[in-house]
Amino acid sequence: MTSALFIIDVQNDFTEGGALGVDGGAAVAAGVTEYLADGHPYDVIVASRDWHDGHNDNGGHFHPEPDFVDTWPEHCVAGTEGAEYHPALDDGLIDVHVRKGQGKPAYSIFEGITDDGETVPEALDRLGVTDIDVAGIATDYCVLASALDAVAAGRRVRVLTDLVAGVADDSSAAALARLEAAGVELVTAQPTTNPTTQPTTKGEK
Repeated sequence: MTSALFIIDVQNDFTEGGALGVDGGAAVAAGVTEYLADGHPYDVIVASRDWHDGHNDNGGHFHPEPDFVDTWPEHCVAGTEGAEYHPALDDGLIDVHVRKGQGKPAYSIFEGITDDGETVPEALDRLGVTDIDVAGIATDYCVLASALDAVAAGRRVRVLTDLVAGVADDSSAAALARLEAAGVELVTAQPTTNPTTQPTTKGEK
């Protein structure tokens, strides 16, 4: 068994103050770093970033009058501060960097390309990844799409519900329900307040 953590789109433009800032995004960045800081159960850490080309419409993804469902304000333009990882996320912990949305809409990490030019399925197959935990932004969009694609790719998948943040409460709850129905396990990364409860680790249910 080889395990991976997917960190989805923990970027400045998706956290508070960004072009599409999500409440709780900065806390996710800090929480992921804290979770991984003192050792972790993963063989590989994979992180994605939206990395849109220039200031064109990126295949209709950007729109001056966005509907916030299929079209969006300009965000995460390649090479801008908004496209960078949030400073509270320690990018030195990341083994594989994935860029997605180059010239087109992209929600799932599986639509991206690694810095080494591999597709995500190619990288996972090369590394022998069987189990994937998912954290990041946004629960109801890119986390949802990435976790569903991981299930479709035949991996055992968990979402760390205390290390995700969504656009809206209702759509985030619906996304988690959809994931659970698809066979994704919903767990927490950190121990609960019950002192007899141990932190969840890879391989535990």
